[in-house]
Amino acid sequence: MRISRREAIGTGGMAAAIAILWAGNSPAAARYEVNLPDAEWKKRLSPQAYAVLRHADTEAPFSSPLNMEHRAGMFTCAGCALPLFSSRTKFDSGTGWPSFWQPLSKAVLTQNDATLGMARTEVHCHRCGGHLGHVFEDGPKPTGLRYCMNGVALRFSPGRA
Repeated sequence: MRISRREAIGTGGMAAAIAILWAGNSPAAARYEVNLPDAEWKKRLSPQAYAVLRHADTEAPFSSPLNMEHRAGMFTCAGCALPLFSSRTKFDSGTGWPSFWQPLSKAVLTQNDATLGMARTEVHCHRCGGHLGHVFEDGPKPTGLRYCMNGVALRFSPGRA
């Protein structure tokens, strides 16, 4: 079988375009301010935080001490310390994960997530791209959103919210 030069170039171009489009939908493809090699993330994070932040795992419900955190303060990314949520937006969703009705401005990125056969919206840290959890449209006013976050992906700093 013989392939013409035009067919080879067209096929190569199509393959490159598909690769670019596929990679463009992945948070790993984005350039983040904090971009570390996998080995460095493993050293910096606990095994559970590494699994959640770097591989989109989910912690067991009702396992995070942050569920019971009610002091004024900031919830930051466990990977890069970027402030993500104010305690003023935290609420008890009854789901077993720390929940918020709004992130701080420019703190998170979202993307469609079709894993597990469900259509969901995945939430990532804007600075390091770490997986934080998902956002759902069943939260309280004023936004109606529920940012359902993995507690191991967050750190709490008491103080002004």
